[in-house]
Parts: sequence; structure tokens; C-alpha cells
Amino acid sequence: MNESADIRFLLAIRESGSLVAAARKLGLSASAITQRLQQLEKKLGAQLLNRTARRLQFTEEGTLLCERGAELVQQFDMLFEDLQMRRGGLIGTLKVNAPLGFGRRYVAPAIADFQQQHRDVDVALTLSDRPLTETTERFDIVVHIGELPISNRVGYTIAPNARFVCAAPALVKRLGSPESPDELGTMPCIVLRENNEDVTLWQFSRGRTRRSVRVSSHLSCNDGDVIRQWACEGRGVILRSEWDVADDIAKGKLVRLLPAWKAPDADVMALTHQCAGLPARTRTFMQYLQARFRPLPPWRASR
Repeated sequence: MNESADIRFLLAIRESGSLVAAARKLGLSASAITQRLQQLEKKLGAQLLNRTARRLQFTEEGTLLCERGAELVQQFDMLFEDLQMRRGGLIGTLKVNAPLGFGRRYVAPAIADFQQQHRDVDVALTLSDRPLTETTERFDIVVHIGELPISNRVGYTIAPNARFVCAAPALVKRLGSPESPDELGTMPCIVLRENNEDVTLWQFSRGRTRRSVRVSSHLSCNDGDVIRQWACEGRGVILRSEWDVADDIAKGKLVRLLPAWKAPDADVMALTHQCAGLPARTRTFMQYLQARFRPLPPWRASR
């Protein structure tokens, strides 16, 4: 059998987490997966997996083959991709992870247009409310909004993005407009649950002055579109990204509160595995994504 195919087969098992899941991924029967694994182990003269009813555990030899093999497969793919580039095209599969709302509104259209230009690239988009808690090694690019946590990923800025405190005009008329962040603690607020963050602690600054406010929330959701709609209906105050609320503010559906106070920016980032050695399709898509938001992102273009 082809050594590259053997390594890819083993990597598919590791990524899937089980032989059954690997069978689905590869379009094979469970018995065919088991038979191929046994043939590979016989060929190498080493057991690669310890298989029990509850879990799948790689042996030392299996782990070594996956780790070293993944590097070799990547180099192999990059070689053929470079050859393809010389002929004027990109090849391969690009796996992208993005947040739900931003992914639907901006990343999905960008991917569709990118793939239209590069017909030999297959793009797999995964939308998640917790992109940073996913198995990030599964993805070539992770689109992230906000502060970059400690990570082995390299971050590239895609677009600037502020965060605003907003409420419906009807709610402001009923409760009044707060003059300081502290007053938010007594107002009904709506929060977005994502990335296991402390979502009820809102932070602000004005010059050198800092304020942290613990808001009270009886409504929460993991989908930003839902909390924005609730806010437009006058159900509470939200702290939301500029990209999501700019249109509603412009249309008068939402009013920006505390304009003199600044919440931490939440720039749009693209996270990749490393600076050097990225496949051409990954580099090209990242540059394409950056260009989509220049010179101004859509949420600032109409100002």
C-alpha cells in the first residue's frame, strides 16, 4: 500500500476518535477499517492501537507514526501544491471554523466566492458558538473575535471591531439612559454565552478610569442574532460587537448607551497553526479574507 495513504488512514482514525467514526469519515464499513488497520500493523510489525470496548488508545509506535507522519504528509501536500501553483491554481482542502453569527453573515459568503475563484479547493466551514473550545488542530483557520487568549496559534488581524452597549429606544424611554457603567447593574441585561467566558462581567474605560460591572441577566443565549433581536424588542440592554449592531443603530432600532465609555475592542482575527510553512491555499484565503474588509469593514463603510 502507499505509505502516504497509510499515514492519512491512521490520522483519520486519530481525528475521528473511534473506528466506527473513522469508517463513516472514510466511507468504509467497520470491518473494512479493522481489516486495513490489521494489515498496516502486520506490514509494520508493530501494534499501533490498543482497542477496547470503551476507548481507542494509540500505542507509542502509533503515536510516533501519527506525529512524524503528519509532518511528512503536510510536506508532501505542500510540494504538490507548489507544483500546482506553478500551473496557476490551488488544490487541497481548507478547513475553517468561525463564530455562528459572524460566520453566517461574513465568512460564509467569503468562502463561497473564494471557492468560485479556486475550483480545485474544497472548503469545509464549521460554525460554532465556542470556536476556541473546539479541537482547533482540526482546522486550518479559526476566525476569532475579541482578545486573543494564550494559544499556540498565530493571529492575524482581519478587521477592526469595537463593542457597544445598546438598548431599544422604548427601553431607554422607560428606564432612562445610564450616565455611568455602574447604573447597568440595576438595569435588565441580556448576555451572549460563548467560549466559556464570564459574560456577566462588563468592563469599561474612560481615559485612565476603569469600571467593571456585574450585570443581572434573566435572558441569555449562545446565538448573537437572538440576543440582538431581544434587545430590539426592548427586553434588555446588550453589550455587542459593532459588526452586529451597526445597522440597527443606523436604522434607529437600537440606541447606543454610554458613548463616552469604551468597552474593550473585539477585533476580528484569523488564527493559523504557524507563521511559516502554511499551505498556499491557507495563505491565499487568509489574504483574501483580509482584503474583503479593506479599506473599511462593511459596518464602518456607511459612516
